[in-house]
Amino acid sequence: MIFLLRLLIIVIIIYAFYKILRYLFDPKRKLDEAYEKEQYYFYDDIKNIRKNFFISYKGALFEGEKYLGATDQAFEVITIFVWTKDVAKLQGFRKEDFRFLQNEIRMNYPSAKINWKSPIEQLMKEEA
Repeated sequence: MIFLLRLLIIVIIIYAFYKILRYLFDPKRKLDEAYEKEQYYFYDDIKNIRKNFFISYKGALFEGEKYLGATDQAFEVITIFVWTKDVAKLQGFRKEDFRFLQNEIRMNYPSAKINWKSPIEQLMKEEA
C-alpha cells in the first residue's frame, strides 16, 4: 500500500514538473508577454501553412496570412498579407519599422511577396 502511495506521489510530481516546463516554454505565452511588454517576438509554425503568424513589435500586434504557390524550384509561401487589428497602436511607427518587420518575415519566407493591408499599405506605397 505504501509503495502505491509513493508511486502515485512520484507520478504527480513528474506530471506537475512537465506541466510547468510546458507552460514556461509555450510560444503563445511568450507572444502575449512580449505584447504586454511592448517587445519584439515572432510567433510562427513554419511547418503549418494554414496557421497565421503573429508579430509583437513596439506594442502592436501584427498578424500574417501565408499563401502557398509554386516557385522555380518548389512549392513555397509566395504571398503574405500582414495587418493589425488595432490601428491606434501604430501611432509613432515609421517606414523603418515596417522595413524591419519585412526583413524578419523574409528570413523565414525568402520567396514571399509581402502585402500590407490598409493603412500600412498607404504608407508603404511610395516604396514600390
